[in-house]
Amino acid sequence: MKEKIVFSHFSVLAAAFCALAMLSACKGTDTKPEEGKPAAEVRKETGIRNGYACCNLHYSSDWISDSNLAQLPFIAAGTPIKVLKIDGYRAYVEIDGKPMRLGHDYGRAEEKTEQWVNKLVVLDDPKAKIARYSPAVRNAIAKGQLMKGMTKEQVIISVGHPQTNENQRLDGPYWRYWWSSFGPYYVYWTKGGTVSKIDGHSETVGYMTYKGK
Repeated sequence: MKEKIVFSHFSVLAAAFCALAMLSACKGTDTKPEEGKPAAEVRKETGIRNGYACCNLHYSSDWISDSNLAQLPFIAAGTPIKVLKIDGYRAYVEIDGKPMRLGHDYGRAEEKTEQWVNKLVVLDDPKAKIARYSPAVRNAIAKGQLMKGMTKEQVIISVGHPQTNENQRLDGPYWRYWWSSFGPYYVYWTKGGTVSKIDGHSETVGYMTYKGK
């Protein structure tokens, strides 16, 4: 009888130990990436990207389009953005806690929506770069405007990425942007890659040109 009791206790303890081990294994699988798998790849699988606005992003209501029309109000470069979901040509995001959408309206044939979203939502806060620019360039960016001598990086931070369907090569002599749906303007480059001229309708050029120092 004693032998049976000892055996029974041993069985219970063994079963409990096995159950505990199985629970631990399950928990580890849920919370840890596969060994040797890059963190970026794991983040991609979850469909979530936490970062910052690459540049000044113009919006209408809750919609941010890749046209980035300059006449609209904008969310400042460096604003925290959380990408919740990418579905077709849209990305659902939170910007400072507010739900908004990114709309890949024009550059669909040239790049995937995820590629475009990753250009807009960068992992490194651009405010660190902006802090190193001259006071005049910082002021121009704060107003979403341009000035001669700006680099391509500074132009992108101030007015966003140009539409990829109209600017497939960024090493060309100019980039085409839009003030409104019917009002394009052009940023011309020197051979050294700085702004040489802002061209377009005189009123648009006036709005887009920073006149301070």
